[in-house]
Amino acid sequence: MKTYHKNYMNSKIPEKFFTIKKPIPQEKIFVVWKPKGISSNQFIQKVKSKNSYKKIGHGGTLDPLAEGLLLIGVDEGTKKLNECKNLSKEYVGVIKLGEVSNTDDKEGEKTKINFNKIPTDSDIDKILKLFSKIKEQIPPTYSAVKVNGKEAYKLARKSEKFSLKPKNIIIYEIKMLKYKWPFLKIKVKTGPGVYIRALARDIGKKLKTGGYLWNLTRTKIGNFSKKDCLNL
Repeated sequence: MKTYHKNYMNSKIPEKFFTIKKPIPQEKIFVVWKPKGISSNQFIQKVKSKNSYKKIGHGGTLDPLAEGLLLIGVDEGTKKLNECKNLSKEYVGVIKLGEVSNTDDKEGEKTKINFNKIPTDSDIDKILKLFSKIKEQIPPTYSAVKVNGKEAYKLARKSEKFSLKPKNIIIYEIKMLKYKWPFLKIKVKTGPGVYIRALARDIGKKLKTGGYLWNLTRTKIGNFSKKDCLNL
């Protein structure tokens, strides 16, 4: 996915993240830990060149401002990546309430929201329960979703008006881990294609405070976790 972020390549990322330190499995599909400050595509291209693979691909984009598990396939393993795209994913995210962002994360332009009261823990628990039942989600305006053949983020950059259609999604579980105004930390387990930026935006809307994604870590893909990463 082409990113909408400016200066999203962090030149200070340690080279160790691009080196595969452990033997790769026979099927040549495995997980690595993507650091913040680099797009998923840039990351795997550096892994490819560093480790002399002929082909490389990944099984689901992680935004440049996020870190965590990235499923990749190398050489003949790239042909099997489609079989892995329906694996569940688990995230730990921090939402900042009280403001909205035009990109739905902390990279965008912020607008403060006037609201009547600061939500309580009970208010948040009630709202999160609603999100365990949702079946559709409107992607972020700044995303690579195509609108008449063009990526939405390119149209948004030009301030062109357009609307995005809801996409079918699955949220298996969502819960609050910590809350101290204005920051809400959540854990969420999803099916494929869920935008956590959009989830943060929609939680803020339901709470009537506004909100955007402040921080994000992908902690699991299927049965894979951080201990399975071959670059750590």
